Amino acid sequence: MKPYRVVHHTQSLCPRCLARIPARYEQRCHEVWLVKECPEHGRTETPVWRGGPDMSTWLRPKLPTPPAPLGTVDRGCPFDCGLCPQHNQHTCTAVFEVTTRCNLRCRYCFAAAQDDETQTLQPSAHVGDPPLHTLVALLEAVRQKTGPCNIQLSGGEPTLRHDLCDIVSHARRLFPFVQLNTNGILLGRQPSLAHDLARAGLDSVFLQFDGTSQDIHEALRGAPLLDDKRRAIDALGEAGVGVVLVPTVVPGVNDHDVGAIIRLGMSLAPAVRGVHFQPVSHFGRHPSCQGAPSPSARITLPELMHRLEEQTAGMVQVVDFLPPGCEHSLCSFHANYLVREDGTLMRVSAPRAESAPPAHPALDGAIAARAFVRRQWAAPGHGAPVHDACGCGTDGTTSAAMTAPISSVNADVSSSCPAAPCGHSPSPSGNAASAPSTAVSPGTSRNISPDTSDVVSPAIAGQPRPDHAGDDLDRFLARAATHLFAISAMAFQDAWNLDLERLQGCCIHAVTTDGALIPFCAWNCTAADGTPLYRGRT
Repeated sequence: MKPYRVVHHTQSLCPRCLARIPARYEQRCHEVWLVKECPEHGRTETPVWRGGPDMSTWLRPKLPTPPAPLGTVDRGCPFDCGLCPQHNQHTCTAVFEVTTRCNLRCRYCFAAAQDDETQTLQPSAHVGDPPLHTLVALLEAVRQKTGPCNIQLSGGEPTLRHDLCDIVSHARRLFPFVQLNTNGILLGRQPSLAHDLARAGLDSVFLQFDGTSQDIHEALRGAPLLDDKRRAIDALGEAGVGVVLVPTVVPGVNDHDVGAIIRLGMSLAPAVRGVHFQPVSHFGRHPSCQGAPSPSARITLPELMHRLEEQTAGMVQVVDFLPPGCEHSLCSFHANYLVREDGTLMRVSAPRAESAPPAHPALDGAIAARAFVRRQWAAPGHGAPVHDACGCGTDGTTSAAMTAPISSVNADVSSSCPAAPCGHSPSPSGNAASAPSTAVSPGTSRNISPDTSDVVSPAIAGQPRPDHAGDDLDRFLARAATHLFAISAMAFQDAWNLDLERLQGCCIHAVTTDGALIPFCAWNCTAADGTPLYRGRT
């Protein structure tokens, strides 16, 4: 009897030569590995799912909704990106890299960005940066191709550009949501920059934030940056720009600190809108260059879910987390909470269905994900109106960390699907009774339904509501308007674990200098020797 069973066949790349080769998922007890063999370079196997929930129950089918092709199929996926007719998902977020310069040289870097040779801590002009007029033309071209998607300005380190506010202003003129991906150093040392960017129209900052102690930042970024990052959060909060903390999770470095990051983020709400974890991926610059990363150098999504539950003493639980409605199911998880006045969390996202619902059009998830990001990741009162998306996934879950419009909250937030007229439908169960148990050990602070449940129900039933019920519900809604908190994770693919089916469902697209749209993991993919699949070649 084989010690494994094959659960799915797909296509991948050889991590040595980047040739397209067959691959398969093997179930090995409670783990799933991606196994492939290159005729020239031999066999590789990589863990992609370790622990529960079972991968088979996590998958959510989607009906492909290919965007208008921007290129042709010549060599086949992933060699014709732009997007080619084989791509199955529209653009949720377009990433513009506005500089290759950086004021750090991190051990792990998607872009393998280099130190700015001047070591300046002041924004400056640079001959290697794309000029403003080129970026404006790219923004206009992408707007024509994608419609009103969300925009992320990235790098390198974008704050090194002296004209960053001008870039933000042009981007905000064309797109409904503009986010900045930054290490936060200059924002922490020059607080006025946050206010300048807010006036230019910046909605949100994706802040590199790897841990709550200096030793973590020194290990991953080479400098004690914690104080700079705390000052950046303060400055952005005062300026009215939403902050998302983005830790790169590296086993043995900061995977013991993920619960502390959640607690810190909660304490800094509403300035901090959530935490978006990124399990380490091995592309660009990483310590295992020239060799295959060991299985112990990876942390999979289920392992991260369990660490979050363990390190928050059950305040966050594995059963809270939901598959995405936009990208491929194996790419991410999310859950949404209310930060209560006593500092505990109350889950507000719907329960996860125990069985996969009928397939839904992938475009529905992209549209809803765009709207959630605009609403949740901007500062309170600065996001898109809640009617921009229904907030519900097709299995009654939320898609891409979406939550239902808070004005529609009823007696049990976790089981409601108040926005079904938008085109999504509740889970087949239709109520929370079929959801996995959310019981926790005594002494754990955790509520799944709002305190107002006992007084909202009579009104829903058409009965008079007790006099105090209105005050309780109003207080709850007021809190929810400012203190919703999203916890999510995105598992980017590298050459060892790349699955072309996942890649074809990608909704995060890098913009090249000639205006092509490349799925993010294809754009950043590098072979074992550092040879890029796309970056620097287009």
